Amino acid sequence: MLKASVESALNSQINEEYFSSYLYLSMAAYFESMNLQGFANWMRIQAQEEYIHSMKFYDYVIHAGGIVTLKAIKDPKTKWKTVQEVFEDTLEHETHITGLINNITSLCLKESDHATYSFLKWFVDEQVEELANATQILQEIKLIGDNNTGILMLDRELKARTPVLVNVVTPV
Repeated sequence: MLKASVESALNSQINEEYFSSYLYLSMAAYFESMNLQGFANWMRIQAQEEYIHSMKFYDYVIHAGGIVTLKAIKDPKTKWKTVQEVFEDTLEHETHITGLINNITSLCLKESDHATYSFLKWFVDEQVEELANATQILQEIKLIGDNNTGILMLDRELKARTPVLVNVVTPV
């Protein structure tokens, strides 16, 4: 059975993961409007991954004997000035999510909730990858600068990203 503090933190994280999915879908729409299909593809896949993350938390709460309490999802940002600004926001958001995951992990240690701590280790590792990907793309965009040809080349590269198919349901 989950302690109330851990259950509350996990429910908040479900909301954060749903918001992440919504934010990345908004970024995809922005790129679609600019006809940058590769960037849009990358963000659509990112949105799908965040949805999967939310469902992992959702399933864990249920399997751990808790109650899922869904909250309203805030409106995401919809306009950016540049491709670089989108990825600056992406890196900032992933840094925020990393902090939240770390906070829940620390709470689990404080509450001696070893099962939830074990569950969260996957997310801790996943956030290292999320930060590395966002940082790499942002650095490439900064190197490209105002070179539209470079943006188009990176757009083609990002078009090759394929979704990772995983079982959404967390095994018991």
